[in-house]
Amino acid sequence: MKKISKITIALFAALALFNSAWAAPKKVVASTSWAAAFADIAGADEVESIAPVNLRHPPEYEITVSDVQKISDSEVFIYAGFERMMKTLGDKVPNKGVSVQVVLDNSLATVKESTLKIAQALGTEEIQKVRFAEYEKLVKDGQKKALKKKLNKKKVLCNKNQTYLAKELGLDIVGVFGPGPVSAEELLEAKKAGYDLIIDNIHNPTGKPVTEILPKAKYIEWRNFPTAVEHDALKKVVSDNIDMLLAEF
Repeated sequence: MKKISKITIALFAALALFNSAWAAPKKVVASTSWAAAFADIAGADEVESIAPVNLRHPPEYEITVSDVQKISDSEVFIYAGFERMMKTLGDKVPNKGVSVQVVLDNSLATVKESTLKIAQALGTEEIQKVRFAEYEKLVKDGQKKALKKKLNKKKVLCNKNQTYLAKELGLDIVGVFGPGPVSAEELLEAKKAGYDLIIDNIHNPTGKPVTEILPKAKYIEWRNFPTAVEHDALKKVVSDNIDMLLAEF
């Protein structure tokens, strides 16, 4: 009986491995390249973005009939909720699988929570654990480099949509602006504060007028939406943002 039990267990284990190896990956569609980048960290190896990657501000993309069909055919659709297309689609996304709404920002806490939520829908929790650890290491290494250059001593004026990574790097965010135009009152406040660094949002930059008031301040534009849907897209975006920061000091 013991031999039969062992053989039975071995057969079931082999069958499970066989099924796992041959299981087709779920068809994953994301609203934007940023949502797709989160899906990548979650464990999805193939993701299609509805909004074209070459748009300056992807959330403004207007979906077409063919886009709706792609979403309808998806098994997992990932979105944030702030996209214009979601106003067209409504609360209930008409796809044959599941729709996963996540928060998108580049802080460690959000990336961990949102990618785990996606991974649970995909059944890729173990992959998510590994890929998130890589992302976490990138950010923490960037923080060490920033602190080594004493960038935490610099007064920073930061676009609202870029504060998340800036805080993770240990920067001292004294003022926040955007996403709308900088007001006359904010320009006066900037002159009084004497910021050393202005971090703007490349997808909707509005901080340039501050450089006229503070010509000696460093000015950079950070990205959130990757320019390609590919593996490690979010890591590339954040790595480029960090390199841009470090190059200024």
